[in-house]
Amino acid sequence: MTDHKAKSGMAQRRIYLDQTHLRAHVTGIERVTLDLFAPEKLAPHNVRPVTAGSLPGMIAAQQIGLPARGLTDRDALFLFPGFPPGPLCAVAAARCLLYVHDTFLLTRKADLSLRSRIYMSPSFALALRWCPNLFVNSRTTGAAVRALCAEHARVALLRPAVRDAFGLADLPGPAAYEPGATLRLLAIGTIEPRKNYPATLALTAALIRAGIPAELHLVGRVGWGRHAFLEAPPPFLHRHGYLADAELRALAGSCHLLVSTSKAEGLGLPLLEVQHGGLPVVAPDDPVFREVLGTSGLLIRPEDPDGAARTIAAWLRDGGLTRAAAASRANVACWNATAAEDGLRFQRFLSGDPTAYAPLESIVACDRSA
Repeated sequence: MTDHKAKSGMAQRRIYLDQTHLRAHVTGIERVTLDLFAPEKLAPHNVRPVTAGSLPGMIAAQQIGLPARGLTDRDALFLFPGFPPGPLCAVAAARCLLYVHDTFLLTRKADLSLRSRIYMSPSFALALRWCPNLFVNSRTTGAAVRALCAEHARVALLRPAVRDAFGLADLPGPAAYEPGATLRLLAIGTIEPRKNYPATLALTAALIRAGIPAELHLVGRVGWGRHAFLEAPPPFLHRHGYLADAELRALAGSCHLLVSTSKAEGLGLPLLEVQHGGLPVVAPDDPVFREVLGTSGLLIRPEDPDGAARTIAAWLRDGGLTRAAAASRANVACWNATAAEDGLRFQRFLSGDPTAYAPLESIVACDRSA
């Protein structure tokens, strides 16, 4: 058999794609599932989405249905792009592919909902022990996974391409701003403890104290946890709830900055998404944001709101807004070019190419000196 015939013989796989976590609201994890692992993106493979119309249906599929398929369909792959697989999926461990968005299910349990602590965290911890094929959305996430997973596991980079989800490409950049005018800050994400919105509010208040009128526009549904600012919101806070992409486009076009003060992210998808519109991004000076934003981001320490406000004020005086459009768009274009390379490598892996992840830059290697 020639090499060409051998490759063509391996070209098509049957893949069960776990989509049981998809619901009405589409946020970061769901968007990556729908974009990166869409059946057409996985062509020519025979993709069989596994869905659930309810929470009990999701649990049944993850805990019983998918493991049963693993026993009966011994040639298939099982791809988990959202929630971790149930423990019984270990019967098909070598054929399971787990995509990890972040590790906060294990590293930030205090910020989790009760359901996540009881149901998702144990499954995730077990999956990191038995699953040999782990894929991550950033090198920072990969390092965190490498510290928790089995030594024999492969931790491969599969950075998602970031499309212009909100239709911002035709914007000229951030909204026009004049000194003394109101600085409009945008924050996107579910209202839950990990997003650290009290720090975003403190930063906005610090800007106002520094003589920069500011207002914060918060987009996101209310998730879990108690949030005092929802009971007594400050006058500068404008809550918009969950917005469809087209509605968010109009709001983003009227804002000057996207701000994140999140305690932990594996990627921070909205930060890259708004860069299609040339919006500048303010984020914590942490490894993942340094990796994702490079020099295009304005990095701050959220625990020091007055210092962060001074950094933003100096950036505004120095003409940061006028340079933002080019820097942001260049950064998201660079990210997408790297993501395209990851995607091609993943396709080679799915088709059975044993050398797909041979290059060291494509994986997060185990540090055997530790």
